[in-house]
Amino acid sequence: MIKLIITDMDGTLLTSDNKLPDGFETVYQQVREAGIQFVVASGRQYYILKQEFEHIDHNILFVAENGGFIDYGKSTLLLNPFSKPDTRELIEAIRKIDGVYPVICGRDSAYIENDDPDFMKEVGVYFVKCQQVDDLTNLDDELLKIAVCDFRNPEFNSYSLLKSFNDRFQVSISSHIWLDIMPLEVNKGEAVRFLQQHLGITAEETMVFGDYLNDCQMMQAAYHSYAMANAHPDLKKVARFRTHSNDDHGVLKTIQEKLLILPE
Repeated sequence: MIKLIITDMDGTLLTSDNKLPDGFETVYQQVREAGIQFVVASGRQYYILKQEFEHIDHNILFVAENGGFIDYGKSTLLLNPFSKPDTRELIEAIRKIDGVYPVICGRDSAYIENDDPDFMKEVGVYFVKCQQVDDLTNLDDELLKIAVCDFRNPEFNSYSLLKSFNDRFQVSISSHIWLDIMPLEVNKGEAVRFLQQHLGITAEETMVFGDYLNDCQMMQAAYHSYAMANAHPDLKKVARFRTHSNDDHGVLKTIQEKLLILPE
């Protein structure tokens, strides 16, 4: 019996135009009435996740910043920040890479140095609270993640230059233009295990959905692991099952089919 459903946002639950799929509210309410906890697990900032669902009455639990911040209502269940020396070291390394733009993701806000128009357009999609500062190494906040915007594709550019940090940090490619760096113990898989323990739910009672490489550990934390049809090939190798694409509403269709919830 499924007791916990966890879904990524971009490329998974959201359609390609960054919208919730038609019928989401109906299916969500049916899931809620069945006593199943619904969780959104994303590399996105907590504040934009909260904004996305503020138009509906819900008890959705948010896993933000790839697992660095877990919030439920007015309660913070988990917070895993960087140390300040680690943040400085990483920022200085990123500054040496041509054509990339770092975003420092804090508990209170995101922070940027550059105002390149193309970069600012991407920042506007993923960050509600964001401040431009003179020096990213001098921030007074709990710093949860460093997001690197890489228009050259991080899989072939910035990751090759930052993967040497993998023994000390979690370096994960989250899309074709974003790479995320978190403290070593922070990833969506660890967040799922934390929630399973917190809620008393097993991996066999957990269903997860994802599309990109930062979802790999999450796939390994649940028996019912689904890769979207549009998922990265390497994620498909990790997931146990496949579903339709995000634009074909794969998350909703799988919930309806597997949990016998029929669309109205």
